[in-house]
Formats: sequence, structure tokens, C-alpha cells
Amino acid sequence: MLPRRTSQRARALPALLIAALVLVAAAALGACGDGSEASPSPPMTATATSSPSPSPTPSGTPVGTTRLSVHFLRDEKLGVAERRVPQTKAVAAAALRELCSGPTETERVAGLSTAIPNGTALRSVSISGGVALVDLSSAYDNGGGSLSMTARVAQVVYTLTQFPSIKAVSFSLDGAPISTLGNEGVALATPQRRADWVDFEPPIFVEFPGVGATLNSPFALLGTASVFEGAFLAEIRDNSGRRIVRVVVQASLGAPERGDFRKTVVFTTSATRGSLIVYAQSMEDGSRQDEVRVPVTFAR
Repeated sequence: MLPRRTSQRARALPALLIAALVLVAAAALGACGDGSEASPSPPMTATATSSPSPSPTPSGTPVGTTRLSVHFLRDEKLGVAERRVPQTKAVAAAALRELCSGPTETERVAGLSTAIPNGTALRSVSISGGVALVDLSSAYDNGGGSLSMTARVAQVVYTLTQFPSIKAVSFSLDGAPISTLGNEGVALATPQRRADWVDFEPPIFVEFPGVGATLNSPFALLGTASVFEGAFLAEIRDNSGRRIVRVVVQASLGAPERGDFRKTVVFTTSATRGSLIVYAQSMEDGSRQDEVRVPVTFAR
């Protein structure tokens, strides 16, 4: 009988080893997702005080790609471009690399520019306790007056805080934490939030869709606004100028406060390209004010 027991134990050893390996693997997986990268799913809502990016579920995003919002400048205020990159879970790093690359020619034609100097490179980004720790190359500190310095900080803060796991941003240059930026001494000693840079939001701040977005019907028009009684108009026109649809959009607060807005827009068109146009209407003469045009593609 002793030989039989020995044989049974020998047969049991491989099963025990497999079970142990499974437990070790499960423990390792449980240790992942510790906040070292941003969630790939942007938030769905905005608030008037902190104005987190309200990007919706991507529409018209090709399989195998990730949709990102990149915050550039339009007329010295923030403007958004949509970029599609190879599918990745490291969305914070991907968004910053796209930001550092600057606007494309198409985006420049649409009025977008950047205050981030040429040669600025992302060295690293990590996330801890809702704060993104961003290390950029020293070129980020090059040149520019107070407007340029503050604008480039706003661009980074808004681009990163589109992700729900990031509430604020701390800055380093070439591996060394900084408390000020540039000769103007822009204060960065504490983590920077959107509320610190809300002055860079234009009167009608469209965060989705961004320049280059592909729209399905219906889609959610999202952002913040500071206009009279919180009301403004949004149109979609095709490239021939023909109006496809016009809707009234109502923000949660009226000027001088800033409110968030979310409007579901339904449209039908056979066109492939066009523009989203948002504007407030003058109470005196009906003229357009605070107009923003966003070139888009229509999903087929």
C-alpha cells in the first residue's frame, strides 16, 4: 500500500503547483491598476466651478484606436482638437505627446495654435491620489511672456484633467520639481486644477466635438458657457454652407457665472464634412457674438 500512497502524492504535486501559480498570478493582477495611468474613459459631465472635461463616449472612432481631446488655443483662449491614436491604456501620456506635437496644418487652418514651445518633450507622467505628476523637458520653460507661460500651463492642465482619475497636475522639468515657471514666475508650487485656469475658457467653450471629430447622429454637444441667461445657438452646416440643423443650447448658469451644458443633437445629412457653429445672439441687433466654428466629419 505504501507505494500506492507515494504515487498518489506524486500525481497531486503538479495540481498543487498549478493552483499555487494561479493564486500568485491573481495577486499580481490585483496589484495592477494602482493609478499609475489615467482611465481611458473621459468623464460625462461638467461643473461650473472646476469644469472637468465632459467628453462623451467616442463616436465614429475606428477599431484599434483611442480618441483623445487635445487642448490648444484659439484667439488666446482654449480650443479643442480631437486626435485618434493607436489603441492604448496609457491615455495620459498619449494625450501629452499629442499636445507637445502641436496643431496639425488642418487644425491651424481651423484657428488652433499653441503656447508650448517647439522641442518640448514628455519625459514621464504618473498619477497618484488624483494628481498627475508631469515631467517635461526644459524646453517647456523657453521664451514667452506671462500670457504664453500661463497659457501653456492651462493647456497641460486641461488636456490631462479630461480623464476622471486626474483632478490636478504637478510639474517637473528634466526630473526636478518646479514651483515657478519662466521669468514671469508663474506659481506652480501646488497642484494645478482647472478652477485655477478657468479664465482661459472662452465665452462658449466646446469640449466635444473638437476640431476633426467624426459625428454620429445623435451626439452630445458638451462644454461650458458664460453668456447672457446661459442660452446660445448651435448649428451644423455642410461644406457648401447649407444648414443641416439648428438648436438652442441652455447652460446651467448665465453670465457673469459659468455654467455647464449638454445638448443631444440629432441630424440627417448625406454630406461627408461640415462644421459645428456655436454663437450667442445679440439682444440689440441679433448679430452673432462669441462665435466658434469646429470642422467635423459625418460618420457614414
